[in-house]
Amino acid sequence: MKQRGLTLVELLVGVAIALLVAAAAATLFVAQLRESRALVLDARLLQDLRTAADLIARDLRRAGAWGNAADGVWLAGAAGAAANPYLALAPDGAASDAVSFRYSRDAAENHAVDGNEQFGFRLRNAVIEIQLGAGNWQALTDAGTLQVTAFTVTPQVQTLPLGDFCATPCPAGSTACPPRLQVRSLGIEITGRLVADARVTRQLRHDVRLRNDAPSGACAS
Repeated sequence: MKQRGLTLVELLVGVAIALLVAAAAATLFVAQLRESRALVLDARLLQDLRTAADLIARDLRRAGAWGNAADGVWLAGAAGAAANPYLALAPDGAASDAVSFRYSRDAAENHAVDGNEQFGFRLRNAVIEIQLGAGNWQALTDAGTLQVTAFTVTPQVQTLPLGDFCATPCPAGSTACPPRLQVRSLGIEITGRLVADARVTRQLRHDVRLRNDAPSGACAS
């Protein structure tokens, strides 16, 4: 009489194969979850850095804004352009982890830098802080989710001589003639990592062209 069914050995072999397949599927599933989590964390960090960089760039573009900007334009035959009281910008040479600037917020221009017209950004305790008026610093980035490991501001200045617009040649050795125009921009670099996973790091660079150029000098009278 023939016996039908599985032997114990066949049953054990089948169970072993099923366990191997299940283990492979579980390993693949865990790897996909880990990769998905890494992508989400990377996207979150990049979004946080971009948000901070966009806010910084938006404010920096206003540096030097003056209610009477027309008075700062050099005109042929004039003694010289009026000085813009809001043009001061730091750093103006070497790179720094802080930047300070000014722009006018007067309803009626008073040609003076008031306390609420001083602004800046700085790196402090792994947080980028924003200055909203004299002595008023507030956190721009969230220390609970993002650690800023580096914040670098690099000034870039291109000086354009305007001597071709002068009717009279400049005297030899003159430092005020011809008039010049400083075209200013700032290179912003931010490096950060997630608090939830310090292995997730990102660096972002943003070049900001300041909208208010700095004129100086005048043509010979």
